[in-house]
Amino acid sequence: MSNWNRVFKPILVLCVICVVITGALAATNAATAPVIREATIKAQNEARNELLPEAEGAFSPVAGISVDNVDDVYAADNGAGYVITSTSKGYGGTMTVMVAFTPDSTIKQIKVTEQGETQGIGSKVAAAPSYWERYVGQPADGQLKITKDGGTIDGESGATISSRALAKAVSSAIEAYNAIP
Repeated sequence: MSNWNRVFKPILVLCVICVVITGALAATNAATAPVIREATIKAQNEARNELLPEAEGAFSPVAGISVDNVDDVYAADNGAGYVITSTSKGYGGTMTVMVAFTPDSTIKQIKVTEQGETQGIGSKVAAAPSYWERYVGQPADGQLKITKDGGTIDGESGATISSRALAKAVSSAIEAYNAIP
């Protein structure tokens, strides 16, 4: 058996297969990326409307806010408040949080829009609106911490890392809120 059939031919066949698969993946990505982007924007807009219904669906992005872990800042066009999206590293991955602020500088609502926390443990914090209610009415005047760290927010038993991550994300949103001119 020649070296061509035994060594080089299988290498060439595998390289051709890799090129074809890579091309197919690139074509699939090019076809689905705009659809995914539109669905993400739609979900973000729906979440903003849910958090601050008084805005009546009219939000404008606020430019010039540069705070670590803050993705975007939106102001209600009618002055009903702001919705700020921030992130923090939880136990199971990045936690993305939207925080709605009222014009009187308090937290109206929060919502975790993306999370990868452990089911049944960290998800008690990340996926539970009943836990999020602990942030409602908190003033936007400084860092929020869980009680275990000397703060005012009761952490969820057994989910300390996730509780801290949520408090950190909300604190980043507070920092961005206070940076709005």
